[in-house]
Formats: sequence, structure tokens, C-alpha cells
Amino acid sequence: MAENSPGFIDGKIVRGEDPLNLEMPFSKVDQFITPTEWFYVRTHFPIPKIEKRGWRLRVEGEVERPYELRYDDLLKMKSRTMVTTLECAGNNRNFLEPKVKGVQWGLGAVGTAEWSGVPLSILLDRAEVKSGACDVILEGMDGGELQEPKRPSGNVHFARSIPLAKAREDVLLAYQMNGAELPRQHGFPLRAIVPGWYAMASIKWLRRIMVTSKPFTGYFQTMDYAYWAKHGDLAELVPLTAMQIKAEIARPAAGDIVPANSNVRVHGAAWTSDAEITKVELATDGGSTWNEAKLIGEAKPNAWRLWEFDWETPAKPGKQTLIARATDSQGRTQPVERDSDRGTYMINHLLPIEVEVR
Repeated sequence: MAENSPGFIDGKIVRGEDPLNLEMPFSKVDQFITPTEWFYVRTHFPIPKIEKRGWRLRVEGEVERPYELRYDDLLKMKSRTMVTTLECAGNNRNFLEPKVKGVQWGLGAVGTAEWSGVPLSILLDRAEVKSGACDVILEGMDGGELQEPKRPSGNVHFARSIPLAKAREDVLLAYQMNGAELPRQHGFPLRAIVPGWYAMASIKWLRRIMVTSKPFTGYFQTMDYAYWAKHGDLAELVPLTAMQIKAEIARPAAGDIVPANSNVRVHGAAWTSDAEITKVELATDGGSTWNEAKLIGEAKPNAWRLWEFDWETPAKPGKQTLIARATDSQGRTQPVERDSDRGTYMINHLLPIEVEVR
């Protein structure tokens, strides 16, 4: 499909127009920071139209001093900049067989950006969190009526919660992306960045922070963005949190033609949660033989690691199956098979890419 066809908007693959969901062609990945114009877009409802002057952020719940902030108030507070990889929890869903419900993401519902803003811990300290508090609920301005059979009536705002300890540790309230004002599609004027977690936790168009003394059981915490965890014969729904280890091949892409008896650069990215990528391996024969790839650049916490491998292609023409797999500093390696209890999320099993040598 050509990039100027109806299936693309500004070079990104259209996975949905209402609400808007745009995927970065993963073949574009060849630098550590994803340019803002290539960064994938995930929405559940129409993108809200927000003016700086009228926007407010409320901090409330189990706190001694609830308060409200304006946009200019945030700009005056102590800021921090960090680089973080965000991945949609349904990334790679298009590879599942049989096909499942949900946005049919390929490889590109992921990206790495530089985010600047105010640490959430500063706002929590100012509010004086009460003893006994355990969760922090983040609520966005995006909302609407759900179409699912099991749903609350009326409009619902997108909201997720994170444990208080995680909220204090490294969560950022970002008003800048890659050195510029946060774009509307990515959560202007303010979005949360939750390092190491799937991006459904990084709430966009943030309007309310609620500290609670009991676990949050909202729709997007329990009915959606959850998976089955088994304990013997028992199974319980558990909210999605940490990203799973994964390596993806950017180029060559599936279906590409590569020259026979030549040296071809195979490259891509790998990421994990709260650890470092220590090894990426590549098989060019469907998984029979694994060769270690070269890691590029320095490891950064909760940010992807680029990698490359010089492949000496076969002299004989034919189809070849490429597979990448990653290992991290906690000893985690990608599984060969899919865990069906993960439903339509947390897809990190090995994904073969078939190319043609000619």
C-alpha cells in the first residue's frame, strides 16, 4: 500500500478514524528518539478540544489539602526531562490467530520520546497524602458512551490507577514532547508518563488526580486492559501494568526482497520494563540457529535499545524467515509461544518475518 493511499494519514497507517488510531510504520525506526510526527496515536474517544486558559488540574481524594492547578502554575514548578518508550498494550494484535477483537495493530504501536514536565510526587507532597492511601487514579478529559455489552450507563471518562509507590517513584506529568509543546493528539495540555508500563496508564488530556484508600475498579482497570492470572484452579482478572520484553525487526520488513549472496543490514529495537536489554539474537533460518546482534548506543531505563546484525544472505534464491528475540538484565527472554490467558494484550511471543532472497 502506498503511503499516499487512503490507508495512511501523514505517513502513518490508519487503524481507525473514529476514534483516531494511527500506527507508525515500524520500518521507519532507525533512530533512538521517535520524531513526534511518526509517533503512534491511540485514542478511545474523540480528542477533546482544550484551551490553556480554561484548563484546570484537580488533586483530591485521600489528601489533607486538595487543590487545583492552572497550566501556568505547572510551568513554574520544578521540572524533569526523561526518555521513555511507550507501547500500546495491544501492539502486534494483528499477528494473533485466530483474529481477535480490538485495534489491529501491526508492529508500530510503540515509540520512544523525550518527555518534560513535573514529577507527580511533587503534586502529591503538596497535597499531603493521608496514611492508608494506596492508589492514585488518573482521569483524562476524553470520554463518551461505551458500546460494549457490559458497560456502565452514560458517559465514561478514560481513567486508570497506579499504586502510590509507583506514582511517587517515577511518574511524570508531561507538558512537552521532544522539546516542544505537547501536541493535541498526544494529550495536550498534560499527560501522565508511567515508565515501564503499557501506555494505557499514561493518561492523556489529564484533568484529575484522585488519591484513594482502596484499589480502583473502574471500567478500564477491570473490564478492559486486564488479563487472566491463574493460581492453581483459580483465575482472576488482573490489571495490565508492566511492558513485556520484546524485540522487533524494522528492516527488512515482511515481504521485502533482498539480494542473494550479499551483506544485508537487519535492524530493529528491543525493550523491557525496569531492566536493561542485555542481548538481542537473530535467526535467519526460522529459529534453528541464533546469532547475537550488536546493541547500539547506551542502555537507558525504560527506553528501547536499537540493534543491528550484518546478514550474509544465501546464494540460492528463496524465502527466508527472520526472527528476533531479546534478553534483559533480569534474565527474561521472549517466549516462543503465546500465553492465551493474556487475551488480546501483552503480545510478546516470537514473531517471524518472511522475506524473499532473489
